[in-house]
Order: sequence, then structure tokens, then C-alpha cells
Amino acid sequence: MVPREFRQAAFWLPLLTYLLYQGNRHFWQLPLPPLLTAYLSDALALPVILTLALVVQRRWVHRNPGFELPDTWILAAWIYLTIWFEVLLPRFSAAAVADPLDVLAYGLGALYFRQLLNRPR
Repeated sequence: MVPREFRQAAFWLPLLTYLLYQGNRHFWQLPLPPLLTAYLSDALALPVILTLALVVQRRWVHRNPGFELPDTWILAAWIYLTIWFEVLLPRFSAAAVADPLDVLAYGLGALYFRQLLNRPR
């Protein structure tokens, strides 16, 4: 049985957008606006990651379909991605570049998750 969280349009929208973006990046290579190529993946990351975490918490940890991730956990996920990808990784990889607007994109994804996906079902 597919968890209810995975049947929501608010989950599928970022997931399918990400998959289409990656398909374009690797196969079709259609030109996209620079703003999309720079920040789209970052904005879509937390809604997908946090929805997966929510399913695990509801099904196997709390065993409560009404469980919501606390705001502190969402904030911690945003901080974790920011530190890992915008502070640490650029120090160890020449391919990684720190960009303050990535931090904003992660934050927008976190807010999207909080408002549309982190609701009791």
C-alpha cells in the first residue's frame, strides 16, 4: 500500500519537477532560464527529503498517522543542508560553490513542506 503522503499532489509536484529537470539536464538539454538551473534543485530538495522522513516517522517510529514534524526538525534540516552544501562541501570540492541564494532556496522548500505537506492525514 502506498502511503497517503505519497499520493498528494503537493508531494508529486516537486518530485516530478525534479525528475523532469534532471531528465532535461542529462538527456534533452533544452535551454532553461539561469534562475531555474541555479536554484530549482535546491528548492525541491527539502519537500522530498522531509516527506520521506515524515513517512518513516509516522509509520515506524511514532506509529501515528497524525504525527507532524516539529518546526525545530524542519529548521534543523534546513540548517543541515546549508552547512553541508554551502559551507563544508565547497571547502573540499572544487566543483561545489557556496551561494547564499541556495540557502534561500532551501528555506523556500522547507516552508513549502511545512505549509502543504506537514499536515495530519
